[in-house]
Amino acid sequence: MKFLLAVFLSAITVFVFAQDDVDVETTLAPPSKYDSLREHYVKSYPDHFFIWPVLKQRSQDFELKSLADGKNKLTYKSNKPYSLGVGMYLFDVGLELTFAVPLNEKRKAIYGESKARDLQINALGKKFGVDAYFQKYQGFYIVDPNVKVLPNEPYPQRADIQTRNIGLNGSYIFNHKKFSFRSAYTYAERQLRSNGSFILFSSISGFKVTGDSAIIADEYASKFGSNANIKTIKATTFGIAPGYTYSLIYKGFFLNGTLAIGPSHNWLFYQAEDGTTKNDIKFNAYVAARIGLGYNGDHFFGGLGFVNQSRTAKFETIQFSSTTSTFKILIGYRFKEFGILKKRLVDIPKEWFN
Repeated sequence: MKFLLAVFLSAITVFVFAQDDVDVETTLAPPSKYDSLREHYVKSYPDHFFIWPVLKQRSQDFELKSLADGKNKLTYKSNKPYSLGVGMYLFDVGLELTFAVPLNEKRKAIYGESKARDLQINALGKKFGVDAYFQKYQGFYIVDPNVKVLPNEPYPQRADIQTRNIGLNGSYIFNHKKFSFRSAYTYAERQLRSNGSFILFSSISGFKVTGDSAIIADEYASKFGSNANIKTIKATTFGIAPGYTYSLIYKGFFLNGTLAIGPSHNWLFYQAEDGTTKNDIKFNAYVAARIGLGYNGDHFFGGLGFVNQSRTAKFETIQFSSTTSTFKILIGYRFKEFGILKKRLVDIPKEWFN
């Protein structure tokens, strides 16, 4: 059992630095104190451990749009395959390890190939939630709404373009006595009755995109103005978004929707092909949206979830938007704890020395 625990705690470090296509997500769930009112609306499982297979797809895309003519826009999409893996909830810690399902050659020929590294750590309690992440992608294909790509023909591709996204998100649930955010997305709890809550999201992040040459190809330069020769973009964003979340419950089935919109402060840096640089400060929008659908019972649980986070920044002649999204399908089962599995993470070192 000690060997199992050592593997569990070291898996993040080993897999993150050994693989390019690994997706690691860890959830730290602080223990909850007894709350008689909350027990009428939310059920927790402090004496169970969970195991589930999971299918997941993450994407990190961005868009460049001309401010002079909104019809001129280019969307850069990553050809990130689905990832398949396993999740477990032990010692009050949730861990998901997934590996990319290989792309077939036809899909690579049409959309190119994206390399990705994703690491995400969540701490989601009754009231507060914290989400720290690091994402690095390389290889994008380009969608131009004004150009029709014929079936089975390749999209324009930029294997040289790289993005890096690092940040910290926070959330606060106001109606935490009658509503559980964890119930719909981490399954650490089960919501018993339909209810919702006002929610407040905050985010600070740094997003960078760079290419070996101008991100906007020469044939589009005349449509995007003086900023068309940008080679590197850096956007540091601080955003606050109030919103609302609601879960509809029926005999264990649930449907959750969450939407928050607010202002963001952007510190911008961009570099042209000739080496000239410019710094700027802009105010724009920050949007956070989630959808969860599934079944959450005393033993079986499962469903699908979609999480989307986007930010927008304006330059002199271009509007830059970046979007990070996650789509996930899972099904799992809760087992009664036994032996050392009854311990919490903070108790484990004590057991080793006794």
